[in-house]
Amino acid sequence: MQCAWRPLSRLLSARSYQTAWSRSQSSPAAGRLDLSGIYPPIATPFTTKEAVDYQRLEENLQKYAKMPFKGLVVQGSNGEYPYLTEDERVEVVRTVRRTLPEGKVLMAGSGCESTRATVELTEKMTAAGADAVLVVTPCFYKGKMDSRALIHHFTKVADSSPVPVVLYSVPANTGLEMPLDAVVELSQHPNILGLKDSRGDITRIGLIVHKTKTQNFQVLAGSAGFLMAAYCVGAVGGVCALANVLGQELCELERLCQSGGWEEARILQQRLIEPNAAVTRKLGVPALKQAMEWFGFHGGACRSPLQPLTEAETQQLRRDFSTNGWL
Repeated sequence: MQCAWRPLSRLLSARSYQTAWSRSQSSPAAGRLDLSGIYPPIATPFTTKEAVDYQRLEENLQKYAKMPFKGLVVQGSNGEYPYLTEDERVEVVRTVRRTLPEGKVLMAGSGCESTRATVELTEKMTAAGADAVLVVTPCFYKGKMDSRALIHHFTKVADSSPVPVVLYSVPANTGLEMPLDAVVELSQHPNILGLKDSRGDITRIGLIVHKTKTQNFQVLAGSAGFLMAAYCVGAVGGVCALANVLGQELCELERLCQSGGWEEARILQQRLIEPNAAVTRKLGVPALKQAMEWFGFHGGACRSPLQPLTEAETQQLRRDFSTNGWL
């Protein structure tokens, strides 16, 4: 593994360096990197000894390559990033970059608790081949993470990042929601491209779109359960855990929304609500990985302390998929 303290230009491969250079030469706010589309926040497979299983990861990637995703999100919450070492996080991104087809966007999670650590990991993710970074709100001292602190944090990260930054608000995990005034101010930064909003407050999403429209700020729905509604108020796509399982169906929902097929979209959206809730807020990552197994992907076990589903939870998960016609 390469030394983290070498100059950035030495760390970057020819391809990723060119990507970083081209991103830095233009304003992301001008729309040079179009985020519109569906992204699965991919899971991290592990061996029976809880090591990252890179072979199974690549097998999943080969299946995802056949789907019309805009790209992949790597090292999001569904990738169990808090349980991976920094070296593992970077190596997973490097593995995805090698396998991802040309033209697909690789968005890598680089958020850490401190600004300094986030800046350093962002550089390493760029070196590993990320086209953009997804930066979660720092939250350990959430009582002090007001607008002033968050604006300072994300501004410092965006100032130094070689690739565009996407803000990541996921209150269910962090206990912290990005304040609206902070989002609006940060949208004016030329290297902050958009926001992944996982709360699901459609009024708030619509207001963010409205208040940032002059900045070409791109909002991504953070869950499949409200994807259609998010499109209705101006979101450009979604980072959806359920896309790891029902990727073709999520891309079809995107197509229907973009083409104005709202009646068909409504029917499809309704069928996705229960399975989506099961693999997110209800049963979480262990359920996502179990569902992946049912649909021909490598999910497997989570890394401890996350525990596998109980038998009752597994039965509930199967009902949530089967009663909606997916199993």
